[in-house]
Amino acid sequence: GIHYVGQMAENSIMRFVVDQLTEGQLEWARLPAVYDAVVLGEPGHGRTYRIYSGKKEYFQALKEQFPGEEAAIDEFQQLVKVEGGDGGLFWLWSPSTGLRKEGKFPPSPPLHPDIGNCRGYCLALTDLTLPFLSGVAPSKASFSMHSILVNHFLCGAWYPKGGSGEIAFHTIPVIRKTGGHVLGRAPVQRILLDPQGKACGVSVKKGQDLVNIFAPIIISDAGIFNTYERLLPAEARALPEIQSQLRMVTHGEGGFTVFVGLNGSREELGLEPTNYFIYAGNDLDEIINRYLASSREEAAKNIPLLFVTCPSSKDPTWEMRHPGKSTLAIVTFAKYEWFEEWKDKPVNKRGDDYEELKKTFVDTIMQAVFKLYPRIEDRIEYISGGTPVTNQHYIASPKGEMYGVDHNIPRLQAEAIATMRAQTPIPNLYLTGQDLCLCGFMGALQGAVICASTILKRNLYIDVAWLKKRTQATNCKK
Repeated sequence: GIHYVGQMAENSIMRFVVDQLTEGQLEWARLPAVYDAVVLGEPGHGRTYRIYSGKKEYFQALKEQFPGEEAAIDEFQQLVKVEGGDGGLFWLWSPSTGLRKEGKFPPSPPLHPDIGNCRGYCLALTDLTLPFLSGVAPSKASFSMHSILVNHFLCGAWYPKGGSGEIAFHTIPVIRKTGGHVLGRAPVQRILLDPQGKACGVSVKKGQDLVNIFAPIIISDAGIFNTYERLLPAEARALPEIQSQLRMVTHGEGGFTVFVGLNGSREELGLEPTNYFIYAGNDLDEIINRYLASSREEAAKNIPLLFVTCPSSKDPTWEMRHPGKSTLAIVTFAKYEWFEEWKDKPVNKRGDDYEELKKTFVDTIMQAVFKLYPRIEDRIEYISGGTPVTNQHYIASPKGEMYGVDHNIPRLQAEAIATMRAQTPIPNLYLTGQDLCLCGFMGALQGAVICASTILKRNLYIDVAWLKKRTQATNCKK
């Protein structure tokens, strides 16, 4: 599920945090300098713009690809620098009861007005990665969100060696080492409350039986909607404080994915570790809105935006583990309502109509992918499509969302930021994960640090900085 992660350089603070959580066993492979490319129009016939890593190289590449817009790009660079810096402090304050509680952060403005004169294709290029990195179209995104993403990948992108499953594989032993335990195939059915209304445990499913597990503190990374609307009993769900929080957020957009298994190596098939964002045009809001407003039958045949990535070509251990094989993953948006009628049917048994609709989406998507990678057309060994109800089944997304709550402008307003805290209105119940902070791996990691800081009543960012400094000093003495 992870396509790439920024800020994983050896000396970065976030790499240090991940190393602590995995005892340094999780390795990261750096992606090439051009980690993203944007295609406007049909692959092979449209224009391709490449995004480079590096604080200087990123903006220099923009100037070379958009001559005449140097002044606008300089202005954009300054705005990103200012907003990105503030963005870091923004989340750094989250564990405290200071600025966030008092609501002193300024409202997060819309993307376009905040960029001044930077209006041309340069803006289109920097906008066009937004939907798949944040789940939000440019007109609905804040510039703070945009600048955080730009800064996150400014110095490059990394991929976990061995695939994203290695993250859990190397974290679980650390949990067990400290006396914890990890249960698989044990879905939580509800959060248990004591007679005083305090969280005191969870009820999990073991086969056909329910098992109650009690604990003094309950932490949920199931997302705001699942935690409040599905796992809490009705009387707790009805609390005004919880209803107030739910009114501040909306469900993110649903996703449609295609996973492809190929017979052939990266070299044979001409595959690249670069991620491709393919769009039918550069007016992204217009094509997204038109697509999402269409019927499901029309949408299935006219998909205007795709994210195409090749996980096997990013992983340096892949060829050793799976010689002569390759994989692709393709993502686009899809409305939950297009597939909602099948939500209660068992997975893999949703009937011919569902499979036919899904196949139409897959076929349309693959026609575009074949134009990007023509050598793969007769080398497919496996192909599988996933709809929003697939996401609902496998990752418990209430509406098939890719990134939890919608990361639109209202979500990043001061009131919402100050209200969505780790500590919930239910005593002893805490939230963590991307709904608490921002979407994606790094957003979920920040949510975890914020949550732990709240429970321990100390700012773990300060502890991490101090531990990193002490560790570096110790290593220098060796």
